[in-house]
Amino acid sequence: MDHFKWLDALSLAKLIRDKQVTSDELVEVVLNRITKVNPKINAVNSLLERNSEQPINLQHDHDLSGIFSGVPFLMKDLEFFAGTRYTGGSNYLKNFIAPVDSELVSRIRKSGFETIGKTNTCEFGIQPITEPSLFGPTRNPWNTNYTAGGSSGGAAAAVAAGIVPVAHASDGGGSIRIPASCCGLFGLKISRGRNPKSPDPVGISISHCISRSVRDSAAFLDAIHGSALGDPYSAPPFEGSFLEEVSKTPRKLRIGFLTTAFDGSPIHKDCSDAVKDAVNLLEGLGHEVIETKPTIDVKGFTDAFTTLWYQLLLAGVTSMERLVGRKPTGDDFEPLTWEIVRQAREMTANQYLNSVAYMQMVSREMAFLFTKYDLLLSPTLSKPPVKIGEISYQDNLEEYSKVINEWVPYTPVANATGIPAMNVPLYWNQEGLPIGVHFMAPYGDEATLFQLAGQLEEARPWKERYPAVSV
Repeated sequence: MDHFKWLDALSLAKLIRDKQVTSDELVEVVLNRITKVNPKINAVNSLLERNSEQPINLQHDHDLSGIFSGVPFLMKDLEFFAGTRYTGGSNYLKNFIAPVDSELVSRIRKSGFETIGKTNTCEFGIQPITEPSLFGPTRNPWNTNYTAGGSSGGAAAAVAAGIVPVAHASDGGGSIRIPASCCGLFGLKISRGRNPKSPDPVGISISHCISRSVRDSAAFLDAIHGSALGDPYSAPPFEGSFLEEVSKTPRKLRIGFLTTAFDGSPIHKDCSDAVKDAVNLLEGLGHEVIETKPTIDVKGFTDAFTTLWYQLLLAGVTSMERLVGRKPTGDDFEPLTWEIVRQAREMTANQYLNSVAYMQMVSREMAFLFTKYDLLLSPTLSKPPVKIGEISYQDNLEEYSKVINEWVPYTPVANATGIPAMNVPLYWNQEGLPIGVHFMAPYGDEATLFQLAGQLEEARPWKERYPAVSV
């Protein structure tokens, strides 16, 4: 029997240290969970190889002194993990074996996690849904007709269904917070430079995790944080423990909130209701909550962010071309990816540099906003999770981008400006789907987010809510 349902990673690590269970036993439990649940949600796209002499997996070298000593773990298929297949959700890389560990993976090993498999992601993580042609769609455990979000949809679905309590995730435009919202989980996008990251010249993308408990996310950051030698960005040093921040009562916070998109456009009632519900909860906890409207030129921001995203994808494809050893063709990629690559190649260096300058201007605007407010509250998405197949590219990139930008108006701002932001699962609609709320904080201030998240988790616990498809 599985006696370990819904325990978080820190609780499992304590059981291992206290010799109440072994890492091997927990891995067998998780493998059984995958066999039972994964066919329904398609969260895990591959398991690491096993052999008879070492019955767990080829990476059975976790550090038992780490805070997560021996806890089973899943890695998003967008990170180099030496000796394992790295696909990036793309047919172009379906046979590529990562030659080295990324710096992040090296730190995850040292934290003690026992990585047993990879989670599904859309091709190169460029969409807010997870429906790659290579592996098929990841489904939402709350209702399998709906998306788990993206690009870390596999990670979110696996955690929501109880396969593992925490999983690696990354976020270049909302890819932690979007699936966390869709699947009813805690998801933190950390400050630019807080963790080591694979090359990203403009610092849009970060790597962290998705978890059920706030404290797992904080402990993960304690174990992983700090820039690597040569990183172009480094967040302000944090000398304390993020885990300890979770149990601290936050000071009275002044929180600005909005229930429309940044340009004033209306959003789905479920999402505005989720914010209003959060406002009432925050006021009951003693915080000051004030309606506001940040002055962001949405069209200018969208154009600049799109330019940077396209160039980052092109840079990634170019670097992978060197590793694979052959030039890709349109047959190697999904049509959306290939069209973005085509358009990116037609852009000029002037467009790129002007977009970087525009993002820096928005960063200053957000920094000014945080002289008036401690945090900014919004919905995480403008409407509930969409159905599988509802968002799809149909040979018109402009129309596709319009649909995406309308559904995801909030999260990219944190990526463009480098500030930390989190999804907190406080609200479910009448259909039983999670509707997350989104908090942004000043650059480098994960501590306040963890303090508030811990307070909200205690006031409105979500850990006892289980989706229809789960262990």
